[in-house]
Amino acid sequence: MTRTVAGARILITGAAGGMGRLYAERAVAEGAKAVILWDSDAPALAAAASELNQMAGPGTRVAPYEVNIADLGAIAQAAQRVRVEVGNPDIVINNAGIVRGKFFWEHDNGDDTRPTMQVNALAPMYIAREFLPGMIDNAYREARIVNIASAAGTLSNPRMSVYAASKAALIGWSDSLRLELVQQDHGNVKVTTVCPSYISTGMFAGARGPLLTPILTPEYVVDRVWAAMLAGRPLLFMPRSVGLARALRGILPLPVWDVVAGRVFGVYRSMDRFTGRADPSA
Repeated sequence: MTRTVAGARILITGAAGGMGRLYAERAVAEGAKAVILWDSDAPALAAAASELNQMAGPGTRVAPYEVNIADLGAIAQAAQRVRVEVGNPDIVINNAGIVRGKFFWEHDNGDDTRPTMQVNALAPMYIAREFLPGMIDNAYREARIVNIASAAGTLSNPRMSVYAASKAALIGWSDSLRLELVQQDHGNVKVTTVCPSYISTGMFAGARGPLLTPILTPEYVVDRVWAAMLAGRPLLFMPRSVGLARALRGILPLPVWDVVAGRVFGVYRSMDRFTGRADPSA
């Protein structure tokens, strides 16, 4: 597991497009035993599965499942199907996410706040809870859980209040899970928490990278995440300035940090021109 996913079962959420699709392509290229695709977009999922099947070797199975992970009740049903039809995954990449780039008072609880928390924070917990017991029981095989959080979960930022809350919750849970596994001697299961800044997938179209924080390409992020996953690295900040900002936020008095983040680095203005995708859940 330290060099390749060959022979492993890997489940990816949001797998029909964007970075999820790139993770799936990497898994197929490395000869995974099964590449399990979860996505709510049925046409895109079917197209992705068809193309991945053409890429796959004879030992790789591509298994698409239409799952809306905002429906938390659907997760258990889909997970049971996966266990019966494919087997318990050895790797889970909680990649799917949504964002609403607006002021908090502009959020609608039903259309914005609730689904953001469900998809970004609760769904990864529900999914991990479904498959983690099988990973623990299979103690002789290395297993991985990768949670794609965000730099937004480490720093406050205007127009990202609910998104930041969801990613902060994800970070807190993910790294606590890592520690619990270590404490209880389940060393075969390693958790990687990923905190990238803005990525040019279209999800954050219009957003501007703060000072020393360039917009990342999906290919670069996938390469870094993949290497961190295989190595069992606990925490990944991208770029390094994200970690620096987090450290400064912990050291500086809040009024000083607000000046540094707002006027010097431009963090607080980075979402001023946000447009996002037409479908923010895509």
